[in-house]
Amino acid sequence: MINVLIVEDEESIARVMMDVLKKGGYHWEYAKDGRVAANLIESTQYDLVLLDIMLPIFDGYELLEYIKSTGTPTIFITAKDRVEDRVKGLRLGADDYIVKPFDSSELLARIDTLMRRTNKYAGVLSVDDTTIDAYARTVIQAGKELSLTKKEFDLLLEFVRNRGMVLYRDYLFERIWHDEYHDGTRTLDLHVQRLRKKLSWHDKIKTIIRVGYRLDN
Repeated sequence: MINVLIVEDEESIARVMMDVLKKGGYHWEYAKDGRVAANLIESTQYDLVLLDIMLPIFDGYELLEYIKSTGTPTIFITAKDRVEDRVKGLRLGADDYIVKPFDSSELLARIDTLMRRTNKYAGVLSVDDTTIDAYARTVIQAGKELSLTKKEFDLLLEFVRNRGMVLYRDYLFERIWHDEYHDGTRTLDLHVQRLRKKLSWHDKIKTIIRVGYRLDN
C-alpha cells in the first residue's frame, strides 16, 4: 500500500487530508511539526509527502530541501496563495502546489495524478465485500467477478474514491464523459441505475435530489 506522510500543524486540516487518503485507498502517517517530520522521513521511505509551508521548528521550505534528497514526490498544501509563493514552491522542487482551503475531490485527483506519473498508485480499493482493482479494471464481489462497461467502471471509481461525499451531476458527467456529447442527465441516471443493479447497491448509492449522488460509508 502507498504510504503518505502528512505534515500539517492544524489538526482539523490534517483530519480532512486523512479522510481523503482513506477514501482513495492510501495509508498515511502524520507529523504536526517540522522536527517530527524530519525524524520520520529519516527513518521511513514514503511514497508521497503532503507538506504545509508554515510549520513550527522547521518550515516547509527547509523540509523540502531534505525531502528532495530522498526523491520522494511532494505536494505543498498551504495558505500562502500569492503567485510568488507558488512559483517559489515549484522552483524549489515541489511536484504540485495546492492553496487552502482546498476541495477534497480535487486533492484526491491531484494525488492520484502525481502517483500515476511516478508509477505509484493506490490501485486496489475495497468497499465491504467488493474489491476494485483500478489497474486491472476488475471488480470482485463476494469472490465473483462482475462485468462492468468502461463508463460504469469509471463511475464506480469516482464513487469509491469520494465515498461519503455528494458528487454533483455536472462533476460526474465531466469526469466520466469529458467532451463527448450526450443527454447528460439521462445518460448519467441510466449508468447509475445499471451500476446499482450490478452491485446490488440499491440502498448504498444515494440519490441527492436535484444535486447528484453519494456512495454511503
